[in-house]
Amino acid sequence: MATLRTSRTPLLVLATAVAALAAPATWPVQAAAPLPVVTPRAETTALHDDAAGGDADADDPAIWRNPADPDRSLVVATAKQGGLRVYDLDAREVQSVPAPAGPGADDAPGRFNNVDLVHSARLGDLAVTTDRGNDRLRVYRIDRDHPGGPLTDATDPKAAPVFSSSQDEINEQRTAYGLATWTDPATGRSYALVSQRERTRLALLELTSRPDGTIGHTKVRTLDLPANFRLPNGTSWSPCGEPGELPQVEGMVVDPANGTLYAGQEDVGIWRLRADLSGTPRLVDKVREFGVPGRYDEATEECTPGTDPGFGGTHLTADVEGLTLVEEKGGDGLLLASSQGDDTFAAYDREVSDANEYEGGFRIGPASATLDGSEECDGAAALNQPLGRRYPHGLLVVQDGHDAPGDPDRPSTNFKFVDLRTVTAAVDD
Repeated sequence: MATLRTSRTPLLVLATAVAALAAPATWPVQAAAPLPVVTPRAETTALHDDAAGGDADADDPAIWRNPADPDRSLVVATAKQGGLRVYDLDAREVQSVPAPAGPGADDAPGRFNNVDLVHSARLGDLAVTTDRGNDRLRVYRIDRDHPGGPLTDATDPKAAPVFSSSQDEINEQRTAYGLATWTDPATGRSYALVSQRERTRLALLELTSRPDGTIGHTKVRTLDLPANFRLPNGTSWSPCGEPGELPQVEGMVVDPANGTLYAGQEDVGIWRLRADLSGTPRLVDKVREFGVPGRYDEATEECTPGTDPGFGGTHLTADVEGLTLVEEKGGDGLLLASSQGDDTFAAYDREVSDANEYEGGFRIGPASATLDGSEECDGAAALNQPLGRRYPHGLLVVQDGHDAPGDPDRPSTNFKFVDLRTVTAAVDD
């Protein structure tokens, strides 16, 4: 069951929709025909997660539209211990922002995991990122014409850790992980929704401006998603993982039209809930592996699956990763999810009234011998607005977990830029 905590009250237990967890997937089984393939138009320079590459590992992107000159719009992306990278619409790097060090030589270094943007009359245009290494939010102002680069640090240096109460806890790295931002149109207040690594907890943080112009945060409440599930056959199931780990959330996105949060619990499925973390979370779809027992092998650090009881979904293969919205007028549009386990993307109807019905799927394949597709995708971001002459119909940016061609003995990741019109056309077909 999901549990809700606020900063002012001890504990409130929500009545979770048990039927939504227990019922077998009701989606029709996909036809045997392969999913349509779309191809990227551009890719960023490869990042390498080794000492020579600055321990940079591509993870999660966000798209900032320059309203004065859409051709000069930007993509802000995380590189984990390598910090942030900023790219233009030709996928060329225009700025690199390093992650901060840990407070001591033996402490975990900064590690930027997810990023999202804030567009606020109160706060301005901001890039917000989770610093998993230091359990903090880092905040950067966006100014395309700033002489030092489009991002300038606006983080409140006194901001408290998101989940930890000490540096020892931070070093255990059960810290700030996934991220989605949200501005409440009724109040103009902006928030960050943050998930905790190796836990099911989500935190709602209000972003606030300090007297010195920096941006801090105030914790409003937390909510714990389920870690155990009752199956239709009467058994209890938890996703297999390392001892002590709970099924974490990473990919998240908020629909600004109705304040709905979609949260991807990696080994479980996609949850739909209110962005203020009130109400009852409901599963939109489950991974194929939902309900499959597993045994963790300490020697191989892998899970050996047991017999599939048939309670999983049919469109997502664990892990569920990057979630993003393709917004259209009148509430129409799509929720896109990275199905990391089979290198595909699933598309769902954006309208809650239609129960986020599955609309189709696609793959991102190679465009040429030198421009490959996307495999093991972590993060994704879509923007359905004109972005100048390069992407007049919008843009989808996805992480590629195995950039090719390259040195097979050296980790290589990057980001692919895809014309959004090719994606919507593939789903509509």
